[in-house]
Amino acid sequence: MMTFQLPQNPKDVRALLEERFGNPASDPMAPYERVDTAIRLKQPDRVPFDFWGVPETIQKLKAYLCVETDEQMLRLLGVDCRLVWPKYVGPPLEMLEDGTYYTVGGSHRRLVSNEYSTYEEYASFPLAGCKTADEVRSWDKWAHPEDFDWQHIPAQIDLINAGVPYHIRNEVGGIFESSWGVYGMDKFLTDLYDNPEVPCAILDGFTDLLIANFENLMKAAHNKIDLVYTYDDVAMQNGLLMSPRMWRKFILPRHQRLNRVIKDHGVRIMYHSCGAIYPLINELIDEMHIDILNPLQPRAKDMDMARIKREFGDRIAFHGGVDLQQTLPFGTTQEVVDEVRSLCSVLGKSGGYICTSAHYIQADVPVENIAAMYLAPRGVV
Repeated sequence: MMTFQLPQNPKDVRALLEERFGNPASDPMAPYERVDTAIRLKQPDRVPFDFWGVPETIQKLKAYLCVETDEQMLRLLGVDCRLVWPKYVGPPLEMLEDGTYYTVGGSHRRLVSNEYSTYEEYASFPLAGCKTADEVRSWDKWAHPEDFDWQHIPAQIDLINAGVPYHIRNEVGGIFESSWGVYGMDKFLTDLYDNPEVPCAILDGFTDLLIANFENLMKAAHNKIDLVYTYDDVAMQNGLLMSPRMWRKFILPRHQRLNRVIKDHGVRIMYHSCGAIYPLINELIDEMHIDILNPLQPRAKDMDMARIKREFGDRIAFHGGVDLQQTLPFGTTQEVVDEVRSLCSVLGKSGGYICTSAHYIQADVPVENIAAMYLAPRGVV
């Protein structure tokens, strides 16, 4: 075991990061090539890294590293991936007198703060009273493809790639999560079993929207997008949210319809589901045809990294894995480094791994542990 000692002075931490990652043009592989090689299940020069964090984490980390912009932070951390978004140009989002509001996707939210940060919670479920598919289709808060401006994305990508090319992705969205978010999860799941007309209409509405948005993305930036990110949390800590049979009947076909369009454009797919997703991994590969599985929640049931790599690593790449339930928020910097080294060696053997946290880094994670994560060795031992 290699002993790790994080410098106490943040200026010294920054100096170490600059020494390692401050000149990506001098590396054997550019960030794009490093990620692409890993996704193709080949061994890159080192394991590629990504970053995702809540806004409070990002602000705290920028202050710790003494940088002004998100891009400066990502480059200092040696992050190989970048995420680009369209601009929302649709009607102003509705804000209610009680402070709650509607999101672009039509869900009704409120802001709730704790000692660390502010989160969105559901305030109500606007389609919960619908009785027919026609009521769903006539809903006045559906987003429309023309509500988003994609034309600025190529210039955004060109700016990111000035100097060295990075691996670029766009978040397409989730079907099941978006759907139950306007109907209520418990009601959505029971109605899928008892009375599926309304839930299926909602699922189809979001599937249609995501396909249309993706098509617009391709029209604007086809040759500049390397990966798209879709999601649906269909598992929890100890098992699936629904039976595999129900998932195959209602959720899988919608993702297949979306994924066929994505694949027809030659774009790779990263799919996200938290929790104990192990029972569905074979079908995610063979039936949904995903290229990367995220986020590999390590403390969920049956999410043993060595087993998952052994059973599926010759067919799919992995993204995530660094524990957010214990190691990052409560572990020592040494424990963080040891976990990252282990993941890089196990999941990164023969390629096929992009290392990052197993979800957005939350605001209760010490900045020292984040620094340790990105200073950890990125080789395969």
